[in-house]
Amino acid sequence: MRITLVLICVLAVAFRSPDKPAYRLYTPNLKGTTYAKLLRQATEADVVLFGELHNDPICHWLEFQLTKDLQAAKKGNLVLGAEMFEADNQVALSDYVQGKTTAKELATQARLWPNFNTDYKPIADFAREQHIPFVATNVPRRYARLVSRQGLAALDTVSTEAKQQMAPLPLTVDLTLPGYKGMMDMMGGSSSPGSTTSSSSANPHGMTSDMTANFARAQAIKDATMAYFILQNLKPGQTLLHFNGDYHSKNFEGIVWYLRQQQPSLKILTISSVEIPDINKPASENRNLADFVIAIPVDMTKTY
Repeated sequence: MRITLVLICVLAVAFRSPDKPAYRLYTPNLKGTTYAKLLRQATEADVVLFGELHNDPICHWLEFQLTKDLQAAKKGNLVLGAEMFEADNQVALSDYVQGKTTAKELATQARLWPNFNTDYKPIADFAREQHIPFVATNVPRRYARLVSRQGLAALDTVSTEAKQQMAPLPLTVDLTLPGYKGMMDMMGGSSSPGSTTSSSSANPHGMTSDMTANFARAQAIKDATMAYFILQNLKPGQTLLHFNGDYHSKNFEGIVWYLRQQQPSLKILTISSVEIPDINKPASENRNLADFVIAIPVDMTKTY
């Protein structure tokens, strides 16, 4: 009899234990919210910036779900865009989405990310099925690399054709924005841009302030280019759902800042993704990251 009672108590405790949700959604003030509210607000937005963690399966699954639900809600007035495709690969991406080429041909014609097949191909295939325009928004990496090594002035030397694959020049970069400043500080370039002095103790990466400033400027040319091609491909009444790394849009900076410079009245909705130990207890540092914050368990399995 006692064994039976113990077993019943154990089972009762087990059945009362909480579920293990894969994610939770929060408002900017870290109040719990729902996917239904996110979808409703996304449907009303001109631009939705989904800040993902590149190797997180929950992010990619939610991106796919949001794509499908927005397509149903917008009834054909949906456009997709992504950091993961560079502007000079637009023809290859469009040909695939329009059903003109195969996945194998796309792989030979475009610079696809290593996790394309698992993480982005389902969205590209849905766009192909539903005839959804898909915009390659990122600057070709060779030009971002050029900026990181030589600064923005180096872009003056590229061809006219190359300049059509990036935001219009000259480009304004505000290195005092917290995101860019934080990037510079992380790389060890806290001294003012222009200084070439640094010490190994103060700068573990061995980079001068000019080098770290150029690193931030390379991030900015990506942000500005993504904003530029978003606006170039957005028509009234449409919603453009854009996939990008979280750092490109969190804290309402990066892409958001450049969009606001050109169209202050644009309705922008941002989503930020964070991994935390307990998704039911987000820390204050996760406050005001975005319009919606996706909290994901830190031990979530990775796609690569």
